[in-house]
Amino acid sequence: MATTSGDLAGDRVLLGRTSTAERVADILRTRIAEGYFPPGTRLSEDAIGGALGVSRNTLREAFRLLTHERLLVHELNRGVFVRVLAVEDVVDIYRTRQLVECAVIHDLGDPPFPLDGLAGAVAEGERHARAGDWRGVSTANIHFHRELVALAGSERTDELMRGVLAELRLAFHVVDDPHTLHEPYLQRNRQILDALRAGERTRAERLLSAYLDDSRTQLVKAYARHVPDDTTPPA
Repeated sequence: MATTSGDLAGDRVLLGRTSTAERVADILRTRIAEGYFPPGTRLSEDAIGGALGVSRNTLREAFRLLTHERLLVHELNRGVFVRVLAVEDVVDIYRTRQLVECAVIHDLGDPPFPLDGLAGAVAEGERHARAGDWRGVSTANIHFHRELVALAGSERTDELMRGVLAELRLAFHVVDDPHTLHEPYLQRNRQILDALRAGERTRAERLLSAYLDDSRTQLVKAYARHVPDDTTPPA
C-alpha cells in the first residue's frame, strides 16, 4: 500500500515559511500514530512531498529522523515503509514503559499532584466508550499515559515516551480490535487517577505495574496472531 497526496494536503498550511524536517517528521509521526499510514505502508516521496510542499531533501531528512525513532524502515531498492513491529519489539516497549511510567509515579513527591491533564484523559476515554467509539478510546488511553508521564515535568522523559507510545500504536493498528484491547483499562485508568487524587502514590504505582503487566500479556498474545515471523513489509 502506498500513500496518496490526499492524506496530507490539509497539513500543508501548518508548515508555512517555517518548514523544517523536524516539523515534517512531527506531522508524519502524528499521522502514523493516528493510523492514517498503517504498518507496512510504503511512503511515497512524490505524494507526501507534493502534499506538504517540501523539498525531497527535507522529506528524506524527516524520513531519516523517523527511521531513527523506529517508526519507519528503509528497504534497499524498495523505498521507505511504516515499520511492522516484531513481537519482541512489543515486549521491549512494555519493558520501557514499566521502567519509565512506574518511576514517574514513584518519584512524584508529596501530594497534591497536578492531575487536570490526567483527569481529562480519563474523561475523554469514558466519553468515547459511551459513544461506542473504540478508536477514540484507544487515542484517549495514549493521552492518559502521556499525561501520566508529564507529571514528571521532564521534557526528556516526555520526548522519550512520545516515541515509545507512537511505536505502541503501530501494534494497536495491526491487532485492529480496540474494543477488546482497551475496554478493560477504562476503569483501571480511573482507579489510578483516584489513587493519585487521594495522595496514595504507592497504591497508584502498584496499580500501574499490574496494569502494564496485564496489558503486555494481552497485547502480545493478540499481536502474535496477526504478524508473521518475518516482519519485512510486503512487496
